[in-house]
Amino acid sequence: MKKRMLGNTGISVSEIGLGAWQIINPDLNGADRADAIRLVHAALDAGCNFIDTAPNYARGMSEDVLGEALKGRRQDVVLCTKFGHHNLQGAPDFRPEVVRGVLAESCRRMKTDYIDLLLVHSPPRELMDGRKAETLYAELEALKNEGTIRAYGVSLDWKEELETVMRSTGSQACEVMYNAFYQESEGAFTEAGERGVGLVVKVPLDSGWLSGRYGRNSRFEDIRTRWSPEIVERRGRLVERLMEFLPEGMSLSRLALQFCLARQEVSSVIPGAKSTAQALENIGAANGTLRPEIVEEIRNLWNTEIANSPLPW
Repeated sequence: MKKRMLGNTGISVSEIGLGAWQIINPDLNGADRADAIRLVHAALDAGCNFIDTAPNYARGMSEDVLGEALKGRRQDVVLCTKFGHHNLQGAPDFRPEVVRGVLAESCRRMKTDYIDLLLVHSPPRELMDGRKAETLYAELEALKNEGTIRAYGVSLDWKEELETVMRSTGSQACEVMYNAFYQESEGAFTEAGERGVGLVVKVPLDSGWLSGRYGRNSRFEDIRTRWSPEIVERRGRLVERLMEFLPEGMSLSRLALQFCLARQEVSSVIPGAKSTAQALENIGAANGTLRPEIVEEIRNLWNTEIANSPLPW
């Protein structure tokens, strides 16, 4: 597995990481506990060293399973977790005074005494501005100086949000939504590279659409029921367009992941996986690069058919 630096943190991460939202998630028919542990072990054995989770993932079970799966292997892993959406039954809570308690619980569940990357989890925009949330970022800086975390940042979606975080906080890494069907955030990538802010790409397979599993006739029973029949039809047509760019023998998921990795500012891409087979297929995307002309075709598809009428996520 090839690795890249996580911005200027000094931390080296695998190009393909593991998003741990889906493992053991009962809302997504995720693997049972034993299978989830085997999935994590298989990903690590294949060279993946970056794992992304959060206290609320899989109804609170994701961190717990990772704690068991990483026994004896913590030193081999770069762990990312989050703060803000930790109240499973309540409203988000981004108060600076609760950060330490939330972090301590994450460390307890994952059986570790430090976290490599702590992210503020999709906060309101005013909390992405360090000039308006000085106390929050001062607390994160203190945790970094104490060694409880190695780096901090924000999980966000939009170009403007990434610019705000980079320009007003000491964040060294951010998770950002980016994929073939959502390229708006790319406008801030060059600045991220110049500032030494590592980028971790979330939702790289567009909630499964870029995995090749769904088409215009797909029907859903989980959280994907949020899409109207018209949106499903449009997404299906766009998948068919994207398939036209596939090199012979390449899966759609590898095309999608390699598209994200085509930006040198991207440190790691974190597709989710519900099975070992899915995890290994995703990890295999690191074995190759997408030809520049294909990358350009995908950007043109975004510019001509999506940018002015974004797909609801």
